[in-house]
Amino acid sequence: MMSTHFWTSEHFWLSIGFLGQTFFSMRFLVQWIASERQKESVIPISFWFFSIGGGVLLFAYALYIRDPVFILGQGFGVFVYARNLYFELRDRRRAIA
Repeated sequence: MMSTHFWTSEHFWLSIGFLGQTFFSMRFLVQWIASERQKESVIPISFWFFSIGGGVLLFAYALYIRDPVFILGQGFGVFVYARNLYFELRDRRRAIA
């Protein structure tokens, strides 16, 4: 009797990829909503958190599928998003002080 497993490592990694893409897409939604509310282009801090979360998950998925183009793009992107979040948080701390 052969046992079948519904949840395989392939399903796990596909879920990671889809979750990462969902996070990455959410950044555009929060930016759009924030801009509509302000009636000008703005980038809320949640944009950077969604960018980092989605980028890290997509980077992990890219490593799993061994796609060098995807790895380079997501790896560099995560660095840029983290740097921008650093600047945003630093500026907010300065504004409070």
